[in-house]
Amino acid sequence: MLRFTDEQIAFQEVPNEVSLAFTIAGCTLGCKGCHSSYSWQANQGTPLTPVYLQHRLDSYKNLISCVLFLGGEWQPEALISLLKLSRHAGLNTCLYTGLDDVSSELKQQLTYLKTGRWLSERGGLDSPRTNQIFTDLRSNTRLNHLFVKP
Repeated sequence: MLRFTDEQIAFQEVPNEVSLAFTIAGCTLGCKGCHSSYSWQANQGTPLTPVYLQHRLDSYKNLISCVLFLGGEWQPEALISLLKLSRHAGLNTCLYTGLDDVSSELKQQLTYLKTGRWLSERGGLDSPRTNQIFTDLRSNTRLNHLFVKP
């Protein structure tokens, strides 16, 4: 079962979307400089069950356009279940992962995917030097340019 340490409405992580975002507990990558290192312990936080998610989706009906999971790919079956629930509600879905890729089963349930470890010397999605890639999986289009400030 996935657990989350943070739940918030996010306006910047997915371009042109209002996202219900969950920071998932239990990431094992341990990227130096991670802004969510407090969430690395898997046994902390609140269980993110389908019942809980459905309640939140009902609460934000017509107010959000996307559900964003910051991690969770290490429990693919649980994450896929939540992604399907989100898509069934008519919402776009996004996963932020530090991995370079995820399974095709996960991708089938995603609208957007951010891949790549945090490397402080390369910066995040707003840096032209970043190693991270933000992709719209519907068109397989890289959207990094939407994060870079002119």
